[in-house]
This record gives sequence, C-alpha cells and structure tokens, in this order.
Amino acid sequence: MITFPCAKINLGLNVVATRPDGYHDIETVFYPIPLHDTLEVKLMDERFPSELDCDLKVTGDIIEGCCEADNIVVKAYNLLRKNYRMPRVHAHLYKHIPSQAGLGGGSADAAFMIRLLDERFRLNIGNAEMERYAAQLGADCAFFISAEPAYATGIGDILSPADSPKGNLNGYSLVVVKAPVAVSTKDAYAQIVPQKPQVCCRDIVRQPIDTWREQLTNDFETPAFKAHPILADIKQQLYNLGAAYAQMSGSGSAMFGIFKEKPQIPTSTFEGFKVYEMEL
Repeated sequence: MITFPCAKINLGLNVVATRPDGYHDIETVFYPIPLHDTLEVKLMDERFPSELDCDLKVTGDIIEGCCEADNIVVKAYNLLRKNYRMPRVHAHLYKHIPSQAGLGGGSADAAFMIRLLDERFRLNIGNAEMERYAAQLGADCAFFISAEPAYATGIGDILSPADSPKGNLNGYSLVVVKAPVAVSTKDAYAQIVPQKPQVCCRDIVRQPIDTWREQLTNDFETPAFKAHPILADIKQQLYNLGAAYAQMSGSGSAMFGIFKEKPQIPTSTFEGFKVYEMEL
C-alpha cells in the first residue's frame, strides 16, 4: 500500500508567549502544498530475519547520517503497535521534500504512516484519535492527519479551521527555494521576544493576498536573516520576480513565493539552490 505525504508552508508565524514547560505558544496558518514524499508499506514474511517490527528503507533526497531505525516513521508504527495488533512490515520512504527546511516533511511522513496503517489494517482509529497519536510525535504532526488549511495555536498542536485561504490562492503558482543552510530553531527562539501581533495571521489570510506583504509576518525571519543573509536575498529575488507574497516557511530555511502567474525564472537566479515549482 502506498501514500504520498505532502509538505506545508506557514502563512505567517508569530511567537506569542513563553510556556511554563519551556516551549512557546505560536499562531500560524498551516497550508498544505503539492510537494510530496512517497511512503510504501508491505507485509513482512514471518520468516524474514529482521530484528525490527518495522523494517524501514529510506532513499531519495536524504541528509547524511540518516538513521532508519530512529526515523519518525518507525516511531509512528511503534506508537500504534502499543495499542493495536499489527503484523511486522517493510516500509520504504522516498524523500523528495527537503529536510531542515520548515516544510514539515518528517512530520508529514509520521502522520501519513499513521493514516496508512489505519487504512491498511482496518484499525478504525478515527481522525480525532489519529491526531492525538500524531501530536505525540511532533508539534505539527497532527495537522497532516487531515492536511487541510488550519489555524494552529499552542505549540502548533491545537488546530481549528483557517477559514481556508484556498479561495485566495486557487490557481496561483508557488515557488519554493531551499538554500544549502540550516537554521537552528533553538537559537532562533532564543532571539525572539514573544508578543501578540497587531492582527492575527488567520484574519490576514482572509484578506486579498495584495495586503499580506505589509501585514503577514514570520517572527523567525529576523534571527534567520541575521545568521544567513542569503535567505533575505532569496526573499527579495522572489519579489523581484513578481511574487505577490514571499516568506520563510516555519523556522526555515526554505523560502517561498506565491505568484498570480507562473514566473519565468532565469537559470542563474537560484543557481546552486533547490527550486520547486508547483500550482496551488
């Protein structure tokens, strides 16, 4: 059985408070995009000499030092197996969503594994319960169970309807640019002074996209741009190409631009970077 975990972008991201547990409360709009990994699960023959109940192989665009046994897909399987009877499986994850990009690739893989196991083995868990399982694996994992535009609060795990911006973005083009830099989320949080924005990102995305540039902000951009000026350059280049809105996704380091018409991007503009173009 095969499934295709999708990536997400953040439409705005504001750090609004520090929590007693050391984490931070945020406000953001999660928006799924048509950039996918591929995940396949097959039954493992009982005679197969595997020490793991979920034998995972990862291929594609993977980062060096990837440990398959510790992959979040395996963690998702093990989490469900505590409460549900499931056979041993072979899993193959083909990575296309770039890692360490703020696009939620790992979280999507975990959530889609939960969804796939639920369907394949007829566990009848239900979306609400699957979201609770997913939230144990990562703050934004629960979003990918439904993978519909959502307004997220708490640490990103409390979801409510975003009054979908789909009407605003339907037919638009999206360009995602991933520079070869890694942003430290821990260091970025340390440089942010939490505060409520003047206008909530959920309210801004209800407005025409032409208003977003001046109002819709990602608090992580300031420390990320300071540490990696190339990210600020990419954002400006996206605007130079005609983007209606451009932003860093999550805590980075992927930058995205939303265009009313498909842009013509000279080969030299983002040379040496990974560039993904898609229709929304």
